[in-house]
Amino acid sequence: MLFLRSLLFHITFFVSLMTLQIIWLPALLMKRHASMTLGRVWGRTSLFWLEKIVGLKFEFRGLENIPKGPVIVACKHQSTWETFVLPLHSPDFSYILKRELVFIPFFGWYLMGAEQIGIDRAKGGKLLPQLIEKTKALFAQGRQLFIFPEGTRRPAGAPPLYKFGVAMLYRETGAACLPVALNSGMFWARKAFIVRPGTVVIEYLPIIPPGLEPREFFERMQNTIESASDRLIAEAVARDPSLAAVVERGRKEAPASA
Repeated sequence: MLFLRSLLFHITFFVSLMTLQIIWLPALLMKRHASMTLGRVWGRTSLFWLEKIVGLKFEFRGLENIPKGPVIVACKHQSTWETFVLPLHSPDFSYILKRELVFIPFFGWYLMGAEQIGIDRAKGGKLLPQLIEKTKALFAQGRQLFIFPEGTRRPAGAPPLYKFGVAMLYRETGAACLPVALNSGMFWARKAFIVRPGTVVIEYLPIIPPGLEPREFFERMQNTIESASDRLIAEAVARDPSLAAVVERGRKEAPASA
């Protein structure tokens, strides 16, 4: 039954996205907010199908911690789930994402229409100066930056693998940072077909103010996100002990590098 529900969800998820992208085509001739609106509609629609088909619910915590205006939103990354959920509470945002995504027909067009930041991850630290300038321009427009500081999805329970680049963005832009924890990988794991029922919790944590030294900021951000994510994972396991196997598998199968 879980397999059939997951299959139905994936089909519905894809068809829904394609339908929305076709309906929304005129938005590509408009300003970026039109494409961002599509992202939020897609997010709400996906959450609806997840709950109705699979039984996967969601809970938002700490919404009062989300500031208005420029901020670095540093989010734990375990699943596809958070990629369409984060925009729901930000009116004007940009992701740092891998450049290959902008070449996907339709989907990539909307990424460009929404003025997202695509990077070639193979260039590593060589891109940092350019990324800093793009982020400064982004903040000058009053927008928020979404970044996954580990660079890629990590299984729930896997040891952290954060990149120091986020600390350099923090220092050079003088922006505050909003850490975000979650447990989405326990229900919709990276590269997994099965989507499990339960409740994904995403928690917006207290702001880290600007002005810290990069190393101090980096350790505070990582410790804040990891301790909160571990707590959310433990809560999920307490509600459904069968999820402990998902966490243990994540610890064993986690790649040693991004």
